[in-house]
Amino acid sequence: MVSMPSELIDATYMPDAGAAALAPPLEGTPDLADWKLALVVPTLNEGENIRRVLDRVRSVLDPVGVRYEILVVDDDSRDGTAEIVTAVTQEDPRVRLLVRKGQRGLSGAILYGWQHTDAAILGVMDADLQHPPELLPELLSAIFTGKDLAIGSRYTAGGGLGEWSRVRRLLSAAAVWVTWPLQKAGLRAKDPMSGFFLVRRDCVSRVRFQESGFKLLLEILVRARIRSVEEVPFAFGQRYRGASKASFKVACDYARLLVRLYAGRLSLRRG
Repeated sequence: MVSMPSELIDATYMPDAGAAALAPPLEGTPDLADWKLALVVPTLNEGENIRRVLDRVRSVLDPVGVRYEILVVDDDSRDGTAEIVTAVTQEDPRVRLLVRKGQRGLSGAILYGWQHTDAAILGVMDADLQHPPELLPELLSAIFTGKDLAIGSRYTAGGGLGEWSRVRRLLSAAAVWVTWPLQKAGLRAKDPMSGFFLVRRDCVSRVRFQESGFKLLLEILVRARIRSVEEVPFAFGQRYRGASKASFKVACDYARLLVRLYAGRLSLRRG
């Protein structure tokens, strides 16, 4: 497990008790061939999907030649998810299972996984196959060619929202629109709400992120040391099996994140 430092990178930002920070990468800059990817797949009752996800991710990453590990961070599922992943770990040590007890929240699960790896490239994707694993080589290519952050984007040219209803499309567009003033000029992402992305570890190390909520990418765009962003288009797929995790609580967590980020931005301006 990577230790968690106590210092803050941004003294003007006051995190709550649920904030988490990442340790820096290993000393020295690794050669391209030595880079390692840690892909976090958060799960909560994804027993019907997880084996298929792991098989597809490995089949996509193996030909790329990059060293990688897949960290399944499970929030104490009761549907056999952990047992299925454990069986896969016995076949392939590059797959690891981390179980959180008494905790919920996508951002917290992602950060928990990232804290348990020394990989130079950190990533996340959903366990329901709405994020196509086949996009991973393109995201890796963006990182390898110098980008700090590579986003699987539904809103950039060539991307799509699949079979979303008109109401859901409008709500999503509004949620993106309110982030525009928060994002850095020249680095604004068209899909800051995406849950499918890769980032260089040195861009997020020692930054304390909020563990509650579901929109870690937005906080990375606003607060991390990001100098370049590439968005790779993809069409949002339908959930393979199981139930969506979208809820009123998710919307409330997002609203609270916006309040914190806007408050931090105002504090910087006044200072």
